[in-house]
Amino acid sequence: MLRLLLVRHGETTWNAGRRLQGDTDVPLSETGRRQASALAATVAAHRPGMLVCSPLSRARETAARLGHPPAPADLDPRWAEAHLGDWSGRLAADLRAEGPDYDRWRAGRHRPPSGESLDDLAARVLPALADLRTRTGDRGTALVVTHGGPIRAVLRALLSLEPARIVPAAPASLTVLELADTPRLSAYNVVPLAVDAAETTD
Repeated sequence: MLRLLLVRHGETTWNAGRRLQGDTDVPLSETGRRQASALAATVAAHRPGMLVCSPLSRARETAARLGHPPAPADLDPRWAEAHLGDWSGRLAADLRAEGPDYDRWRAGRHRPPSGESLDDLAARVLPALADLRTRTGDRGTALVVTHGGPIRAVLRALLSLEPARIVPAAPASLTVLELADTPRLSAYNVVPLAVDAAETTD
């Protein structure tokens, strides 16, 4: 059995300001750095044997603060956040005021103008997951440091959990999947109790 540890990166300044970032390379905020460091002991308890990491700087720094600084071979762009097109840099409140498209996107049912839909994102994330499973032989524990969108895509594909049915992954949160004949969700959205787990935008 393969245990899959999915970690969302810590908070960025755009997250804190409720500004959508997608695959824009925004670094961690000071809060995000503290969040990532606080999660390190929880991740270490699972004893991951390998790392895969989004190449965006917020994911790379999160991995380093978890005690797993990524080497170039650990970086896989397929685990990067969705491209949000014309919505990149926009405030969530402004998009909500313009109509239902923002909430439809949060539910996985809308493509941002010139951006990627959840289906588009899944089309690159799921082959990356399949490659990881092949590399591990579906055994051991693998740590993937990524973003909210790829986590939603994996949960939908493996567990039929639509984004509208789950709260968003919090910054520097851990989701654990056991990948056997029937994939099982062992933990979702785990954050240290002392760290703020408020919803922030991707």
